[in-house]
Order: sequence, then structure tokens, then C-alpha cells
Amino acid sequence: MTTAQIIMIVTIILYLIMMLAVGFICSKKNNSVGDFYLGGRRLGPLVTAMSAEASDMSSWLLMGLPGLAYASGICDPGWTAFGIAIGTYVSWRIVARRLRNYTEKNGSITLPDFFSNRWKEKNKVLLGVSALIIIVFFVPYTGSGFAACGKLFNSLFGVEYHAAMIISAAVIISYTCFGGFLAASHTDLIQSIVMTTALIIAILMGISYAGGWGAVMENAKALPGYFSINSTYDPASASAKNYSLLTIISNAAWGLGYLGMPHFLLRFMAIRDSREIKISRRIASIWVVIAMTIAILIGVVGLAMTANGCFGTLSDPETVMIAMADYMSSNHVALAIVGGLIISGMLACTMSTSDSQLLAASSSASENIIRGTFGVKMSDKTAMIIARLTLVLMAIVGVVIAWNPDNSVFQIVSFAWAGFGATFGPIMVAALFWKRSNKQGAAAGLIVGGIAVFVWKFVIRPLGGAWDIYELLPAFILAMAAIIIVSLLTKAPEKEIVEEFEQVIAMEKTASAE
Repeated sequence: MTTAQIIMIVTIILYLIMMLAVGFICSKKNNSVGDFYLGGRRLGPLVTAMSAEASDMSSWLLMGLPGLAYASGICDPGWTAFGIAIGTYVSWRIVARRLRNYTEKNGSITLPDFFSNRWKEKNKVLLGVSALIIIVFFVPYTGSGFAACGKLFNSLFGVEYHAAMIISAAVIISYTCFGGFLAASHTDLIQSIVMTTALIIAILMGISYAGGWGAVMENAKALPGYFSINSTYDPASASAKNYSLLTIISNAAWGLGYLGMPHFLLRFMAIRDSREIKISRRIASIWVVIAMTIAILIGVVGLAMTANGCFGTLSDPETVMIAMADYMSSNHVALAIVGGLIISGMLACTMSTSDSQLLAASSSASENIIRGTFGVKMSDKTAMIIARLTLVLMAIVGVVIAWNPDNSVFQIVSFAWAGFGATFGPIMVAALFWKRSNKQGAAAGLIVGGIAVFVWKFVIRPLGGAWDIYELLPAFILAMAAIIIVSLLTKAPEKEIVEEFEQVIAMEKTASAE
């Protein structure tokens, strides 16, 4: 192992120690299950905004987007980023305040709690089904994060994949298990700063090594379709490939996922004052646009570095930032710290998502299924122990899923994103904005959305052509249709439910007027 690699590893270890320290500090503030899973609703606007975005920006920010841009140009990642930016803003604009007020009024600390309390169900069907959906989609999603960490250290330092994956998982489990939601949120704030630092360093240093911005643009424009918004570059034929309107709509549909992403929506529920959401919205929306723009440009710059002879053509485009960090470190030992920061940023992307997913999955199992659905009575102290044990068990299952290094990280993330967007997205819209919706319609939406994701992914989409649409979009539409149709065909919600809905609307109007 070279001196530069040792310096990079030390930098990364110091970063991991800092995450553990935050978890230990936050553990002192967890006095109840509500504190553990929702931080006692006392997050400030900055922590709320940045933890929400960091928990969303998994390894695809520093691996997926740059990799797509490196391989085929700005069109493919650009339209995905556009959909994500719109989805981020819309969710902060129309969902955040109402969800915060509603969950405080009916005492909900998880999304399944909210769905169950929103329609005052007694049989806990919505509670159990929605909790099960979270477990089904989040545990593999968490496993994909562990796998990304293992692949990162294996490709850069030659560390055995399983050892690297287990160590990374252990760190994430430790600070999340001790500190709960507060630890996850505050480490996510730090991780968002590390991500931003990594992005800025990578783009500035990369432009320098590529021969300047002029050389970067000259290389991009010389490739057919590479710098276009309606075509992509095909490296196999060295020609432009048309990017259809259907594909654009399909990629932009990623934005719908924000309406149903549990670990993202929990931040809305946890902010200390709904009047501070405006500040959080502005911070989050600006950061997302800047971060994704730089991430795409890193792919463009990385390709220019390849053209300039800095490193060879990458067999895996998603490793472009790893190649950039490795090249910087190999050129000067002092730059190894810079390389370590870049790798820490990539690690931060994965960790900030995995910790939030673990909390969401464990809360679904312990709080919503054990206590809520099956009605097991326990003290707060016992509930805290069960919460932590459940989190560890969920993480172990995630490690088992991640054991095979050949599993596709992106495919797992993409499918889980669609699963949450198509099940929780429509029911969230109905719960917050449609007074006439009822629990029968909500249950129908959950079931239809979940089934539609699987059917479209594995049966319809493989047909190709016009059917080759990201499963989130058609499943979301079908689930929303099911909610509307079933709600209208069944009994209207009880007076108590309608009155609570109207009270929440009144609260929102009052807060907006102040």
C-alpha cells in the first residue's frame, strides 16, 4: 500500500470516528421512542433541510449521475436530475407543512402511524400493510448501500469486499443504534457538507488536470450527441442516439418518488416549527440543484481527463470520481488528503441514506407491527431496547442481501424508489389533500401500487418499445386511480375524520398568514 493510500485511509477513518462521536452525543438526548424515531420534533431548519437531502442523495449522486454523464453525455442524467429537482421543490412546497401539522395533531411518529391515524382505523390494516411495505423495500435498499461501501473500498484500496462491507455497516449501525433519529439527522448534516466539499474539490481539480475548462468543452462538443438535451452519445458507434419524449418523461418521473419516500418525509414531521419550513425549502432546493449540476459536470470533466491521458477509459463509468481521487493522490502525497475527502464524500452519500433507511425499517417492525398491529404492551424503556434490537436485526438482513458483490446497486435502488413512490406517494396526496378519501380507498391504493410496480417491472416493461417506461409512473397513476374509485364507491369518511382534516387546513392557513 502506498503512502498516498495510507493518508487517504487515515482521512476516511477520522471521518468515520466523527460520525460515531455524533451518535454517542445524540444518544444522551433519547429519552423515549418518540425521540429515537423522530427526534422529539426539535430539528432546526438547516438540519431539517440538509438531512432530508443527504438522506435522499445515496451513492447515485457521486457515482450514478457522474457515471451516466461520463458514458453518454448530459441528456440522460440531466432529465433525471430535472425530475428530482422538481420533485424536491414540490414536496417541500405542498407536502411539508401540512404533513408536519397533521402528524403533530394526531400524534404520529412514523408514516404508517400517520396513515392509520389519518383515517382512524381500528383494525390496523393500513398500519400493518404500510409497515410491511417499508420493510420489503427498505431492507434490500439498505443492503445496496452496504454493498456500495464494500465496492468502494475494494476498487480503490484492494480491501476484501466482505470485510469492507461489514466494517462500513458496523459504523452505520453503531451511530444509528445509539443516537437514533437525532444522530442520523445531525450526521446527515455533516455528510451533506462532506458531499459538497467532495463535489467542489473534484470539479475544480478535475478541470485543472483536464487542461482547463476550454479543453473540457472542446472534448464534449467533439462527441456527437454528448452535449445535447434530446440525444445521447453512443461510445460503441461513436454517434448520437435519439432520446425520445417517452424516455424523457420516464426519467423525469423519478421526481414522483419524493411524495412517498419515508426517510425523506420524516424530516418534514420532525422540524420544530412548521413556520420554519420556508427556510428549509429554500436551502434544500438550492442545494439539490447545485449538487446535481456539479455531479453531472464531474462526469463531463472525467471524460476530458481520460482524453487528456490522466487515466484510461473506465470499464465502469460509475467509478469516475474514484479514478479522479486516485489520480490526484498519485500525483502528490499532499493531495492524498484531498482524495480522502472525495472518497469520504462518496461514503457520506451512502451512509446518509442507509442510516435513515434503517430507522424507517426498524420503526415499522418494532413500533408499527409489534406494538401497533399486534398490540404488544411494553414500557418506554423496553420499547427502546426492542427498537435498537430490531434495527440491528434489519441491518444484519441487509448485510446478507449485500453479500454477493455482483448484485446491481442501481437496480435495487431504482426498484425500491419506484416501490415507495407508487405505494406511499398516491396515499400521501389523498391523505393531505382530499377530504373525501377513506381508508378503503387508501388500502386499495397501497395494494394496487405495490402489485403494479412488480408487474410493470418484470412483466410489462421487458416487452420494450412504448412499454419501456420506468415502473414508478404507471404504478403511481394506477394506485391513484384505485384510491379515487374505491373511495367514491364506498362510504364517506366519518365526521370526526372530516373535522380533523378541516382543522389541519385551518392551522396551515393561520401559519401562512403569520
